[in-house]
Amino acid sequence: MQDRQAAERPLTRIQRKNRETILDAALDAFSSYGFRGTTVDQIAELAGLSKPNLLYYFPSKEAIHAELLTLLLDAWLDPLRALDPEGEPVAEILGYVRRKLELSRDYPRESRLFANEILQGAPRIMAALEGELKALVDEKATVLANWAAAGRIADMPPHHLIFSIWALTQHYADFDVQVRAVLGPGHDPYAEAQGFLETLFAKLLAP
Repeated sequence: MQDRQAAERPLTRIQRKNRETILDAALDAFSSYGFRGTTVDQIAELAGLSKPNLLYYFPSKEAIHAELLTLLLDAWLDPLRALDPEGEPVAEILGYVRRKLELSRDYPRESRLFANEILQGAPRIMAALEGELKALVDEKATVLANWAAAGRIADMPPHHLIFSIWALTQHYADFDVQVRAVLGPGHDPYAEAQGFLETLFAKLLAP
């Protein structure tokens, strides 16, 4: 009973800061080395904390990874949640493309963490993929299908339209080194990608 009450107490400012430091260090480690290649000792060293201190906040590597994935999935779904069925279809879809590209630009470590989890078969996030993510994608696919049926956008498989947006925006985070190596110095990949992707999808979506 006492342990449960202690767990339910609000965190102090220092405790919140330490949790954030641990999660930030873990994100660096997991996005660089993957789940299997990362150890609690590595995370503790990156966080500047002792291993026992880290384990006070999270009981295991698995717990840290699960927390990061939970936070990530929620942020990852926000741009799709913002797709408004009452809005102008092409503008709404281009807005979604833009928001996804901004996520890749601003959160490249998170994108690589997610990609690594998927490449491993999503063992720690499959329930969320088959549950919350699928439900939201199905909901927005219905919106896209209705727009197509009304002649407001081109008729195409709505799920695959969403997949193509994911692929073309997250590529810039997951393959950042390759993109920058090919483009060479003096290029801003994300600024260039935004103009190109908006033109590409605007033409693709035209009824």
